Amino acid sequence: MSLLIERSGALASLQDGGRFGVRHLGVTQGGAADWVSQASANWLLGNPLQAATVEITLGNLVLLAEADGCLALSGADLAATLEDQPITPGRSFNIRKGQRLRFGTPQLGVRAYLAAPGGFTAPQLLGSCATVRREGLGGLHGNGQPLVTGDLLAWNGSPASRRELKSEQTPALFTDAPLHVVLGAQIGDFSGQSLFEAFNCSWTVDQRADRMGIRLLGPMLRCSRQTMISEGVPLGAIQVPPDGQPIVLLNDRQTIGGYPRLGALTPLAVARLAQCLPGTEVQLKPVALQAAQREQRLLLAQWH
Repeated sequence: MSLLIERSGALASLQDGGRFGVRHLGVTQGGAADWVSQASANWLLGNPLQAATVEITLGNLVLLAEADGCLALSGADLAATLEDQPITPGRSFNIRKGQRLRFGTPQLGVRAYLAAPGGFTAPQLLGSCATVRREGLGGLHGNGQPLVTGDLLAWNGSPASRRELKSEQTPALFTDAPLHVVLGAQIGDFSGQSLFEAFNCSWTVDQRADRMGIRLLGPMLRCSRQTMISEGVPLGAIQVPPDGQPIVLLNDRQTIGGYPRLGALTPLAVARLAQCLPGTEVQLKPVALQAAQREQRLLLAQWH
């Protein structure tokens, strides 16, 4: 079963759960920027939660079905239609040979995830097919390139199950709630005024945002630590360069960083930030490590 890409859109790429255990090689994690929506799309079809999906950024994608099949969609509302009939995110649906699945412009969020039974087929490199353009790794052809017009997306499975999301299972991605932050080792190096402003002022998502990181604009944060030895940086790390404007590191981040950090967003907060368009205002809120771990366990439990 397969889908032909008739129009590739702004950026569409194959993403799974990412690469782990390879950062000592200088290889980044990759994987779905909004891992919650990706897991949700896979769950709808009974797939492993980290099976390969199409990450569709900002829409403008057209797919032609070359056989009958079943797909699932989750994440951003990119005005998807199947033969001009709306397809809302958070559901599975049948598609027949010759039908077109179209994605328009963002109505809510940035990234949608399209899942197929068993996951889309792609070569595995270092344990993953996640597309990382900078490193030339992963993707449909294994060269790190995003999907282009004429590519053929294939899958071999049949739905292990057809599920529906209950209201309490709908990912809480599009809310105004603050983004939770687990504080980092250098938190004591920031001035008291900067710490107050970091967690009590609004931050604006900058235009400089991609799968590597998202810059936040707001009050200038000051840190007494001028230099530090580069160290490993986790997903969601909030680096503060000398200009005082934080950068939140996402899936395609570098493996080490030498700027002091406020801390790191929780995994759910990373997924929420990945769905924010430039200009969106967000707030940061510190959270205890134990509370963040409890939130993560509850989130994962809903899919089992």
